[in-house]
Order: sequence, then structure tokens, then C-alpha cells
Amino acid sequence: MKFTIDEIKAEHQKVKSGADFPAYIQAIKKLGVSHYTAYVADGNIEYADAENESADTGSKYDRLTISESVNLSNFKSRLKLHQQGGTDYLTFCNDCAESGVEGWKMDLDTMNCIYFDKKGNEILIEQIPG
Repeated sequence: MKFTIDEIKAEHQKVKSGADFPAYIQAIKKLGVSHYTAYVADGNIEYADAENESADTGSKYDRLTISESVNLSNFKSRLKLHQQGGTDYLTFCNDCAESGVEGWKMDLDTMNCIYFDKKGNEILIEQIPG
């Protein structure tokens, strides 16, 4: 594997809000991350390289309960606020849980972010700002 969780954590420390996110994506892409999946329930993130070798961070916070029903309009408004720097990461994760978002997969090759619900259904796909 080309990268370590410590290297990714060092890059993540530089992210103070959603506004810092594009620079973070470019930095971890340079480390060799091809995609990762973030899980809202406990904050675990699984990072993988092009050969699908992976490493994960483990739980980051007390478990959140993911809503059974998706509230897409609420999620979109909270996502926009976060992307503009209006919320921190934990607030965003709480917003995701309340809106029924189980997590997201970031594909750094296609530069897409796919948000999904508890059943694994894709509920929103966004282009990652480069």
C-alpha cells in the first residue's frame, strides 16, 4: 500500500471546514488513495488504493443513529452549508444521520462523491471540486 493512515490523518488535520475539502482531496490523491468510504454511524473511513488494498481509521466518535427515512431536501441544504464552511465535520455527520444518510463513497479517479442510505441506495451524486 502506498499510503498510511497517519499520512492521511496529517492531511486531514489541515481541514477546518468543508471549504478546505478540495485541497485535502488533492493531497490524499497524491498519497495514492483512489477511493474511500466514510460511514456516518461511527466515523470510520476505509481508504483504498488502485489495487484495492485498504486501511481504515476505526471509530471516531460515539455511535450515531441513522434515520430510516431519507430527507433529501434537508440533506442538500445542510450539505451546502457544510461545503461553504458553515459547519464542522461532526455537525455534518449528525446532519447526515438525521437526514438518513449512512455514508458516502469518494471516487478520486472519477472525482465523484456518492452519498448512500442505510439500504445502500445512491441518493445523491456530486462532482468533487478539484
